[in-house]
Amino acid sequence: MRSWLYVPADQDRFIAKAHERDADCIILDLEDAVADARKDAARAGLGAAVESLRQGESQVAVRVNAGVAGDVDAAVAAGVDWLVCPKADLASLDELASCLQRAGAPGLPVLATIESPAALLDAAAIARHPAVGAVNLGSEDFALALGGRPDPDVLLQPKLMVHYAAKAAGKLSLGLLRSIADYADLDGLTAAARDARRHGFDGSTCVHPSAVPIFNTAFAPSEADIAWALAVAATEGTVSLNGQMIDKPLRARAEAILRSAGRAPMD
Repeated sequence: MRSWLYVPADQDRFIAKAHERDADCIILDLEDAVADARKDAARAGLGAAVESLRQGESQVAVRVNAGVAGDVDAAVAAGVDWLVCPKADLASLDELASCLQRAGAPGLPVLATIESPAALLDAAAIARHPAVGAVNLGSEDFALALGGRPDPDVLLQPKLMVHYAAKAAGKLSLGLLRSIADYADLDGLTAAARDARRHGFDGSTCVHPSAVPIFNTAFAPSEADIAWALAVAATEGTVSLNGQMIDKPLRARAEAILRSAGRAPMD
């Protein structure tokens, strides 16, 4: 789940090509990307949109509007794999879980997007919520709520707070240590994705398909990572390998790399 591509749920021309983008998950956005006058039509078209996206191998999510049970019902009926909860807090997640229960899909996982200082202070509890499968920080809305700018130094601490909460709860942690809004800065996105991976983030959302191959590469183990992990996994006890002391923690890291790459130590 390295790349999560947002696509406006009312834009047929974008939806028609989205399954070709190689994103691990495509998010049909019913919220900010759709004008109020078009939300009903976008909701009604979810079934056809999901059917189109199933031509590829991506998982499919829907970002719902806060408090709109009809969005949840339509997403469940369309057969999505995830819901995305904007402006997530404990109350909205409880409400969403109730909607899923009524819709007959209590186990459908939710990406909870934290977008306010109050929700940030509840990040650990949000990440532990039973409906939540992944967590991220909505950079632009969070900065707006602060009365600040979505600059990397402003976002660093809140991004890491959400990241630590996700990891402590055993949930997916998504995001870069900067905003994803500047999608044309491919060099910047590449550097940010590598940095996020170094911190242990699992992947990131993106608003343009040009970021998908960048994220798919940056959030996956490199061939050098895999070669190191295979060599380390073949050792036992505490040994020296190419000038590096190998013991139990490094062996556990090697095994995690191989799991992430879908490889076994004997490959």
